[in-house]
Amino acid sequence: MQAFGAPVLAARIRSVPEDFRVEELDGFEASGDGEHLLLTIEKRGMNTAFVAGELARWAGVPEVAVGYAGLKDRHAVTVQRFSVQLPGREAPPLETLERDGLRVLAQARHKRKLPRGALAGNRFVLVLRGVQGERDAVEARLQEIAARGVPNAFGGQRFGHEGGNIAKALAMFGGKRVGREQRSMLLSAARSALFNQVLAARVADGSWDRGLDGEVWALEGSRSVFGPEPMSGQIAERLAAFDIHPSGPLWGRGSLRSEGACQALELEAIADPVSLRLRDGLERAGLDQERRALRLRPQDLAWRWLEAGVLELAFSLPSGCYATSVLEQLGTIEDAAARPATPGDEAAPEKP
Repeated sequence: MQAFGAPVLAARIRSVPEDFRVEELDGFEASGDGEHLLLTIEKRGMNTAFVAGELARWAGVPEVAVGYAGLKDRHAVTVQRFSVQLPGREAPPLETLERDGLRVLAQARHKRKLPRGALAGNRFVLVLRGVQGERDAVEARLQEIAARGVPNAFGGQRFGHEGGNIAKALAMFGGKRVGREQRSMLLSAARSALFNQVLAARVADGSWDRGLDGEVWALEGSRSVFGPEPMSGQIAERLAAFDIHPSGPLWGRGSLRSEGACQALELEAIADPVSLRLRDGLERAGLDQERRALRLRPQDLAWRWLEAGVLELAFSLPSGCYATSVLEQLGTIEDAAARPATPGDEAAPEKP
């Protein structure tokens, strides 16, 4: 889904976990009292579910008593908050929890369990190694990304290994029974696939960041939308200021909110047989039509060359947006952590 022309580099990411650093941007401040303990944890080589299980064992509580706002990757160094419900008692000593790859950076009491999605966004510091490409061209592309933003695609992790979640979603829509958590994951994958197809069509015709006749506009930093509303001087000013963005459908029951050329493009982009089955399945599952911004602007985008062929990128993204959307606009990025393990690789502390 290249929005700016030909790739300007090839590189690899996550050669070591330290090459992919993610820090949650908190969505709220701790209340200072209550039966939940908020822990800010730095972890390396561990996924979120594994750490949640470790916290439950450490505190002597069921896993349902542990909350977290978002899932963070195993093959990375990440900082995120967890909550542990401890009604009427103090937490065990923190030193009995900490170990190599897991340390507590901060703690505070809070009145409620940390719910999913309760974060403002994520701050990324990524290191690309083995960079092949002209430095001037790479920096020009980064300047273009900073100025125009990138297509707000759902990342590949939403679709599972080799995109297998779409086939699983189709099987579920065909009557295969799945657990509640897997059902939610597969519904999200189906919706995301349809959105990405619409976004790809908007990238292909160059309208992903400028709007079409019948456009529905998404507000920056919000799930709110308005319109359809035609282009005007005021709309153009807000669009240029990144206050609003064109939007695409998150499929569900009901009519598309878009009209005219915008609606026609959306329907054409998801008219193939597989998309029609996904649409039908989402409608029968009871989801309603929603919208998502087509454009994403990385905040505070900065870069530096650590040495020849090694590029560090730093930027922040809102919750629900993917660093891969930024990387994709640079070129071909090999994920070293996705390669098959070789003899001598360090054993992982949990299943991926």
